[in-house]
Amino acid sequence: MDGRVDAGQGERMGDEVAAATIRILVGDDHPVVREGLIAMLGTQPDFTVIGEAASGPDVVRSALELRPDVVLLDLEMPGYDGVEVIQRVRAEAPEIRIVVLTAFDRDEQIVGAIRAGAEGYLLKGAPRGEVFHAIRVVHGGGSLIEPVIASKLLRQVREEKDVLTPREAEVLRLVAEGRSNKRIADILCISARTVKFHVSSILSKLGASNRTRAVAIARERGLIAS
Repeated sequence: MDGRVDAGQGERMGDEVAAATIRILVGDDHPVVREGLIAMLGTQPDFTVIGEAASGPDVVRSALELRPDVVLLDLEMPGYDGVEVIQRVRAEAPEIRIVVLTAFDRDEQIVGAIRAGAEGYLLKGAPRGEVFHAIRVVHGGGSLIEPVIASKLLRQVREEKDVLTPREAEVLRLVAEGRSNKRIADILCISARTVKFHVSSILSKLGASNRTRAVAIARERGLIAS
């Protein structure tokens, strides 16, 4: 064989390489960190960074415009925090996978991010190989949570499985006032689909079959004023 590749075969090989590429959006408000992540990701032949964003609103806007395969996201973002970013992206583009890479390891932030829809959670300082692996696992449909984070998550879920998040408490209060999902969305400046997500979570946590029952249970438990 002379090693030559015909045009059709070359196009097919090119298509295979393109199909294997993982398109990534990097969201971090620190320019040096963001640039470092982009440079690090650029060392991998199957990664392509298609965008970067320095605020919560910019991450959401870029994600919905560029439709990356994976968003690599810090939780501490101006505008919207990371949990709000995850909720907004997942509500509008559930096919986008999200890996959190953050310095924050507080239980409530971990639980909030996972409940919002993050498939991966790593702490900054994790070896680069772990970051690469997490992106590939999440892109492939799996999930990956750093062991120390997984331990915190399990403890939090066991101890506070019925506790509403601050956002869910806000939504519940408005539900109790008789507000519709659309009106709640307008008041909280979130999408109606995000409100629906919160209401579903509230019903599940309270063991309620409908909104009226959820309000009644919440009042019995003192979660909202009678």
